[in-house]
Amino acid sequence: MEEVVVKVQRLRPDAQVPMYMTDLAAGMDLYAALEKSVSIKPGERALLPTGIALSIPPGFEGQVRPRSGLALKSGIGLVNSPGTVDADYRGEIGIILINHGQRDYVVHQGDRLAQLVIAPVCRARLEIVEDMEETTRNCGGFGHTGISARATETSS
Repeated sequence: MEEVVVKVQRLRPDAQVPMYMTDLAAGMDLYAALEKSVSIKPGERALLPTGIALSIPPGFEGQVRPRSGLALKSGIGLVNSPGTVDADYRGEIGIILINHGQRDYVVHQGDRLAQLVIAPVCRARLEIVEDMEETTRNCGGFGHTGISARATETSS
């Protein structure tokens, strides 16, 4: 596995540094850094601080992703998923949680909110053209292949 050095600054004394929970985990857990607990009502969203800033090297980004356990057990997700932490951003990492559940969800200091994946970035050079090459799909979008494998097989 390739290792990338990412510098971490604690912006609050009680902020927890992100960490991998298993040897082969792709994402590090991000933690809430709160002065007091926050309650998120069903259908509401909240920006929660992590108390940390990152220095991600050029050519990489941080992808902030939801935690599957929170989604399954409590209906908690991220509004902008994945969120992007650019290599030139030095501010505090914030997590925008949304409560898709049916009960208030209370976040406490130190709760694991999301996960952070460090990933390589490829920059594109855009080229203006008059025509696009055709493909089998062409302009088919939004559900054009159906919803089941059987339906796709019978429509071929």
